[in-house]
Amino acid sequence: MGVKWNRLRKNYYMARQIITGIDIGSFQTKVVIAEHTFDQGHFAPRIIGTGVSDSRGVERGYVTHAAEAAISVKTAVARAEKMAGIRVKRAYVSFGGIGLGSVVSSGTIAISRADLEVTEHDLDLALEVAEAAIPKATSLNKKIINTIPVEWKIDGKPAWGAVVGLKAQKLEVKALFITCLEHHLSELIKTVEEAGVEVADVVAAPVAASFVTVSKKQRRVGCLFADIGAETLSILVFENNNIVSLEVFPIGGSDITNDIALGLKMGLDDAENVKLGGFSRTTYAKKKLDEIIFARLEDCFELIHVHLKKLGRDALLPAGIILTGGSAATQHIKELSEEVLSLPSQVAEIHFGSNEKNKIKETIWATACGLSLLGFNADNEQSLIGRRNGPLTAADGKDLFQKASRWISQLLP
Repeated sequence: MGVKWNRLRKNYYMARQIITGIDIGSFQTKVVIAEHTFDQGHFAPRIIGTGVSDSRGVERGYVTHAAEAAISVKTAVARAEKMAGIRVKRAYVSFGGIGLGSVVSSGTIAISRADLEVTEHDLDLALEVAEAAIPKATSLNKKIINTIPVEWKIDGKPAWGAVVGLKAQKLEVKALFITCLEHHLSELIKTVEEAGVEVADVVAAPVAASFVTVSKKQRRVGCLFADIGAETLSILVFENNNIVSLEVFPIGGSDITNDIALGLKMGLDDAENVKLGGFSRTTYAKKKLDEIIFARLEDCFELIHVHLKKLGRDALLPAGIILTGGSAATQHIKELSEEVLSLPSQVAEIHFGSNEKNKIKETIWATACGLSLLGFNADNEQSLIGRRNGPLTAADGKDLFQKASRWISQLLP
């Protein structure tokens, strides 16, 4: 046994498995380089390099100037490479911003086999029918980057667990289709390639962030995940282990900072500091600061409240709301979210594998960490972010031919 184990470990170190995640945000571009290591006889991810740079050529979460954004990516990658002592050749990249969204659609088919046994082909066909049922006006200029089955039914009855192998005459699926604006996707891929990095896969930013912040139990009983970025507010609704909704609003932490700067007549740097509970060179009334912060945060949570009412989940998510992103550290955010949404609230912690040394306090790193963790599990059997809807295509028409991304349930806290 010892000889076999030593041989396995030797072969592993001869071919290091290293994954890079790149998160291009409105405010900062962040890079995480991680490696699979041995921990008590098991493979475990370990962060070996991080890099950050100020984002250029990015507005409301999407790339507006690829050449400028590529400089930011190059800078962040170079800093992470220096720390890790390796060269980054390919990476998993986040897609965020107001071009990101989702739509729910259903499809029904008759089982194809004579013995009425459900096959993988039937699942694919049902999803194709559901996709075809999406209104043209909804899908115009958009690309579906992932398809997530939310519910399967056989002969009109919900099917729990695996569907393949069951027998039925009719198969029905309700699926969530994660979409993005096609030209935004092209610009994103162009940006990363101009920085000299190959795109392994593109994942919705809030979905990637949820990998390392939302637990199995929270996903199962139902929760809302809110990523409050610099210029956007992205939310996911989980229920029965599935993502049932994804939405992005054009409001974020920069709006709070700007309101403080105007209301208290101070510089933007000071405004950002006091927003997060720090010190300022300008004297101000704390009551007025609280009023400014409350007003803008209330706008954010009212948008979430309206969305949950549309879904019929208003105050009906037992695990509550999980807050992350650069503005999750804003003063009073937990109390106000609980007041507006009537849900328990908590600021997320990042859990990267089982090693406590990999716990990261700053939630701004959640998306980049989630991307790198996803890369280690791209071939797992149970799907997390669903099926890839065809290859991603860069602006020059080059297909990337990526494998479907998979759930990483064994590493969730």
